[in-house]
Amino acid sequence: MDMMKMGAFLQELRKEKGLTQEQLAELMGVARRTVSRWETGSNLPDLDILIELSDFYDVDLREILNGERKSEKMNEELKETVRQVAEYSNKEKANKARKLNRSFILGALCFLIVILNHQFGLLSLIFKNPIDDFMAGALTGLALVFELIGLYNNNHEITLKQKKQQLFLKKKHQRQT
Repeated sequence: MDMMKMGAFLQELRKEKGLTQEQLAELMGVARRTVSRWETGSNLPDLDILIELSDFYDVDLREILNGERKSEKMNEELKETVRQVAEYSNKEKANKARKLNRSFILGALCFLIVILNHQFGLLSLIFKNPIDDFMAGALTGLALVFELIGLYNNNHEITLKQKKQQLFLKKKHQRQT
């Protein structure tokens, strides 16, 4: 697969529709810079976006992947398989996000314990005084680690995927009516 050729073809298709990169980016739920990267061949669209682009431009998915027009139409079974693979990929990313969100919650709980200890001496009720300071420090460190992991997964990627999926389903529903 020639990414440069594919990018040039995506640019050609966008221009045929009379769209700017900004307009296409808004329709696909991505940044304009992302569209630019697709068109220069430095990055590939995700599978679900490739399907959306195929439907949007009314071209065969293989045409986009090959970077040129073909006369044959894509088999619907193949298209459905690609949709299922994209769905699976999105579910895997959602599972990863849930796991990382748990880390964020654990970090928040650790911070809460540290704050309660500072205000009410919670840890001194459980541990002896020398261990109390160590435990407060250890919990603060754990809280920071869990929070950083949680912040890393700020749900931005999942939110974008959900928006793309909704857009795709909306377009599919519009075509059926």
